[in-house]
Amino acid sequence: MSIKKQCELIGLNRSSYYYQPKKPLQNKDLTLMNLIDELYIKHPFYGSRQIRNALRLKCYKINRKKFNGLCGSWDWFQWHQNPIPASLCKVNNLYPYLLKGIDINRNNQVWCTDITYLRMPHGFVYLSAVMDWSSRFVLSWEVSTSMEESFCISSLETALRRYGKPEIFNTDQGAQYTSRAFTGVLKANDIKNQHGRQRQSNG
Repeated sequence: MSIKKQCELIGLNRSSYYYQPKKPLQNKDLTLMNLIDELYIKHPFYGSRQIRNALRLKCYKINRKKFNGLCGSWDWFQWHQNPIPASLCKVNNLYPYLLKGIDINRNNQVWCTDITYLRMPHGFVYLSAVMDWSSRFVLSWEVSTSMEESFCISSLETALRRYGKPEIFNTDQGAQYTSRAFTGVLKANDIKNQHGRQRQSNG
Protein backbone atom coordinates (compact mmCIF):
# COMPACT_ATOMS: atom_id res chain seq x y z
CA MET A 1 0.00 0.00 0.00
CA SER A 2 1.41 3.39 -0.93
CA ILE A 3 2.33 5.95 1.72
CA LYS A 4 -0.28 8.30 0.27
CA LYS A 5 -3.02 5.70 0.73
CA GLN A 6 -1.85 4.86 4.26
CA CYS A 7 -1.96 8.53 5.25
CA GLU A 8 -5.46 8.88 3.80
CA LEU A 9 -6.72 5.88 5.76
CA ILE A 10 -5.52 7.20 9.11
CA GLY A 11 -6.26 10.87 8.33
CA LEU A 12 -2.62 11.97 8.47
CA ASN A 13 -1.20 14.76 6.35
CA ARG A 14 1.69 13.48 4.22
CA SER A 15 3.89 16.39 5.27
CA SER A 16 3.50 15.20 8.87
CA TYR A 17 4.58 11.71 7.85
CA TYR A 18 7.81 13.00 6.33
CA TYR A 19 8.53 15.49 9.11
CA GLN A 20 11.86 14.99 10.85
CA PRO A 21 12.29 16.78 14.21
CA LYS A 22 15.29 19.08 14.45
CA LYS A 23 18.20 17.89 16.50
CA PRO A 24 18.70 19.86 19.74
CA LEU A 25 21.55 22.34 19.67
CA GLN A 26 24.78 21.33 21.33
CA ASN A 27 26.23 23.38 24.18
CA LYS A 28 29.04 24.72 22.00
CA ASP A 29 26.51 25.96 19.45
CA LEU A 30 24.49 27.69 22.17
CA THR A 31 27.69 29.37 23.36
CA LEU A 32 28.39 30.63 19.85
CA MET A 33 24.82 31.91 19.47
CA ASN A 34 25.11 33.85 22.72
CA LEU A 35 28.39 35.36 21.55
CA ILE A 36 26.84 36.33 18.22
CA ASP A 37 24.00 38.01 20.08
CA GLU A 38 26.38 39.91 22.37
CA LEU A 39 28.45 41.07 19.40
CA TYR A 40 25.35 42.31 17.62
CA ILE A 41 24.16 44.24 20.68
CA LYS A 42 27.54 46.00 20.88
CA HIS A 43 27.91 46.41 17.11
CA PRO A 44 24.44 46.39 15.47
CA PHE A 45 25.98 47.50 12.15
CA TYR A 46 28.05 44.31 11.84
CA GLY A 47 27.25 41.91 9.03
CA SER A 48 27.90 38.17 8.98
CA ARG A 49 31.53 38.53 7.84
CA GLN A 50 32.39 41.05 10.57
CA ILE A 51 30.79 38.93 13.28
CA ARG A 52 32.55 35.83 11.97
CA ASN A 53 35.88 37.68 12.06
CA ALA A 54 35.19 38.92 15.59
CA LEU A 55 34.52 35.35 16.71
CA ARG A 56 37.76 34.20 15.13
CA LEU A 57 39.62 36.85 17.11
CA LYS A 58 38.13 35.21 20.20
CA CYS A 59 39.64 31.90 19.00
CA TYR A 60 36.33 30.40 17.82
CA LYS A 61 36.75 28.58 14.52
CA ILE A 62 33.64 29.31 12.48
CA ASN A 63 33.04 29.75 8.76
CA ARG A 64 30.14 31.53 7.08
CA LYS A 65 28.30 28.25 6.44
CA LYS A 66 28.36 27.43 10.16
CA PHE A 67 27.45 31.01 11.03
CA ASN A 68 24.48 31.05 8.65
CA GLY A 69 23.36 27.67 9.98
CA LEU A 70 23.30 28.93 13.56
CA CYS A 71 21.59 32.19 12.68
CA GLY A 72 19.05 30.41 10.54
CA SER A 73 18.09 28.17 13.45
CA TRP A 74 16.81 31.19 15.40
CA ASP A 75 15.87 33.53 12.53
CA TRP A 76 18.72 35.91 13.38
CA PHE A 77 18.51 37.65 10.01
CA GLN A 78 14.75 38.01 10.33
CA TRP A 79 15.06 39.68 13.71
CA HIS A 80 18.18 41.78 13.17
CA GLN A 81 18.89 42.40 9.53
CA ASN A 82 15.32 43.08 8.42
CA PRO A 83 13.34 43.97 11.56
CA ILE A 84 10.97 46.47 9.95
CA PRO A 85 8.36 45.33 7.42
CA ALA A 86 8.61 46.93 3.99
CA SER A 87 5.22 48.57 4.52
CA LEU A 88 6.69 50.54 7.43
CA CYS A 89 9.97 51.63 5.84
CA LYS A 90 8.64 54.97 4.64
CA VAL A 91 8.93 57.70 7.25
CA ASN A 92 5.67 59.59 7.49
CA ASN A 93 5.03 62.83 9.38
CA LEU A 94 7.78 64.28 11.57
CA TYR A 95 7.15 66.75 14.37
CA PRO A 96 9.35 69.49 15.84
CA TYR A 97 11.41 69.07 18.99
CA LEU A 98 9.37 70.49 21.88
CA LEU A 99 11.47 69.70 24.96
CA LYS A 100 14.33 72.18 24.61
CA GLY A 101 14.63 74.20 27.82
CA ILE A 102 11.62 72.52 29.46
CA ASP A 103 11.91 71.44 33.10
CA ILE A 104 10.28 68.01 33.26
CA ASN A 105 9.21 67.82 36.89
CA ARG A 106 5.69 66.36 37.12
CA ASN A 107 3.78 63.27 36.11
CA ASN A 108 1.86 63.25 32.83
CA GLN A 109 3.95 66.13 31.55
CA VAL A 110 5.98 64.04 29.09
CA TRP A 111 5.66 60.40 28.16
CA CYS A 112 8.02 58.45 25.94
CA THR A 113 8.10 55.08 24.26
CA ASP A 114 10.61 52.83 22.55
CA ILE A 115 11.09 49.30 21.26
CA THR A 116 13.67 46.78 22.40
CA TYR A 117 14.04 43.06 21.94
CA LEU A 118 14.21 40.19 24.40
CA ARG A 119 16.31 37.11 23.78
CA MET A 120 14.41 33.83 23.93
CA PRO A 121 15.73 30.24 23.69
CA HIS A 122 15.06 30.07 19.93
CA GLY A 123 14.76 33.67 18.79
CA PHE A 124 13.59 37.09 19.92
CA VAL A 125 10.42 38.95 20.78
CA TYR A 126 9.93 42.69 20.66
CA LEU A 127 8.92 44.78 23.67
CA SER A 128 7.22 48.17 23.40
CA ALA A 129 7.00 50.17 26.64
CA VAL A 130 5.49 53.55 27.52
CA MET A 131 7.19 55.48 30.34
CA ASP A 132 6.57 58.72 32.23
CA TRP A 133 9.75 60.80 31.99
CA SER A 134 9.36 62.51 35.35
CA SER A 135 8.77 59.44 37.53
CA ARG A 136 10.51 56.93 35.22
CA PHE A 137 7.50 54.69 35.83
CA VAL A 138 6.61 52.18 33.10
CA LEU A 139 2.96 52.87 32.36
CA SER A 140 2.31 49.99 29.99
CA TRP A 141 4.03 47.44 27.79
CA GLU A 142 3.26 45.00 25.01
CA VAL A 143 5.19 42.09 23.51
CA SER A 144 5.12 41.04 19.87
CA THR A 145 6.92 38.64 17.54
CA SER A 146 6.96 41.26 14.75
CA MET A 147 7.72 44.95 14.36
CA GLU A 148 4.25 45.89 13.15
CA GLU A 149 2.86 49.15 14.51
CA SER A 150 -0.17 47.48 16.13
CA PHE A 151 1.57 46.45 19.37
CA CYS A 152 3.02 49.97 19.78
CA ILE A 153 -0.46 51.43 19.42
CA SER A 154 -1.82 48.89 21.90
CA SER A 155 0.74 49.84 24.56
CA LEU A 156 -0.07 53.54 24.03
CA GLU A 157 -3.83 53.00 24.31
CA THR A 158 -3.38 50.91 27.46
CA ALA A 159 -1.38 53.70 29.12
CA LEU A 160 -4.00 56.27 28.15
CA ARG A 161 -6.80 54.17 29.65
CA ARG A 162 -4.92 53.66 32.91
CA TYR A 163 -3.24 57.01 33.54
CA GLY A 164 -4.99 59.71 31.55
CA LYS A 165 -2.87 61.52 28.98
CA PRO A 166 0.41 63.46 28.83
CA GLU A 167 0.94 66.96 27.48
CA ILE A 168 3.75 65.80 25.20
CA PHE A 169 4.53 62.36 23.82
CA ASN A 170 8.13 61.75 22.74
CA THR A 171 9.26 59.04 20.32
CA ASP A 172 12.12 58.42 17.95
CA GLN A 173 11.61 58.62 14.19
CA GLY A 174 10.82 54.94 13.76
CA ALA A 175 8.25 54.03 11.14
CA GLN A 176 5.89 52.67 13.81
CA TYR A 177 5.77 56.04 15.59
CA THR A 178 5.50 58.22 12.49
CA SER A 179 2.70 56.15 10.99
CA ARG A 180 -0.73 57.68 10.54
CA ALA A 181 -2.29 55.06 12.80
CA PHE A 182 0.01 55.87 15.75
CA THR A 183 -0.01 59.65 15.36
CA GLY A 184 -3.76 59.49 14.85
CA VAL A 185 -4.23 58.17 18.40
CA LEU A 186 -2.22 61.13 19.74
CA LYS A 187 -4.20 63.63 17.68
CA ALA A 188 -7.50 62.12 18.78
CA ASN A 189 -6.46 62.66 22.41
CA ASP A 190 -5.09 66.18 21.79
CA ILE A 191 -1.53 65.19 22.75
CA LYS A 192 1.45 67.10 21.36
CA ASN A 193 3.68 64.76 19.43
CA GLN A 194 7.41 65.16 18.95
CA HIS A 195 10.14 63.00 17.48
CA GLY A 196 13.52 63.35 19.03
CA ARG A 197 16.13 61.69 21.20
CA GLN A 198 14.99 59.20 23.82
CA ARG A 199 17.84 59.97 26.22
CA GLN A 200 16.97 63.29 27.74
CA SER A 201 17.68 64.54 31.25
CA ASN A 202 14.93 65.97 33.43
CA GLY A 203 15.64 69.54 32.56
